[in-house]
Amino acid sequence: MCKSELTKQDSTSDIQHIDSTKYPGQIGITYELCAGIVDKDTGVNVIAQGEVLEECGYQVPLDNLEKVTTYRSGVGTTGSLQTFYYAEVTDKMKVGYGGGVAEEGEMIDVIEVPVADGMKFVMDESINKPVGMIFAIYWFFANKWKLYEKS
Repeated sequence: MCKSELTKQDSTSDIQHIDSTKYPGQIGITYELCAGIVDKDTGVNVIAQGEVLEECGYQVPLDNLEKVTTYRSGVGTTGSLQTFYYAEVTDKMKVGYGGGVAEEGEMIDVIEVPVADGMKFVMDESINKPVGMIFAIYWFFANKWKLYEKS
């Protein structure tokens, strides 16, 4: 888990929160999924693989990227097409810090939300997050968590 002065630990759980006294929502600090723009003449899965490395520091084999679905977001404004992938990562895949590309204005901290706190995270209205992240967490609980909760 990467920590910086951007985040603080919640004393009642393992969820890390953006310190909104130092970084108010008006400046655009949010929790988001790893993402990127499809601006290369290559497969979307290859772009996703590169974004996981650039933003999160994990070298994920293409075979480990599971396409979940493609959907529209920003309906009524941008109507952008987004493809949602799922990947499980291990410590062995960690090859760098991540954090994005500072020259492109990216300011990324990798935050881990414990599974036990996942639904609390989703429902907490004080946490700035896009609807795609809420969808992703619900999808995880509906499709993946049941494979692990009894093991």
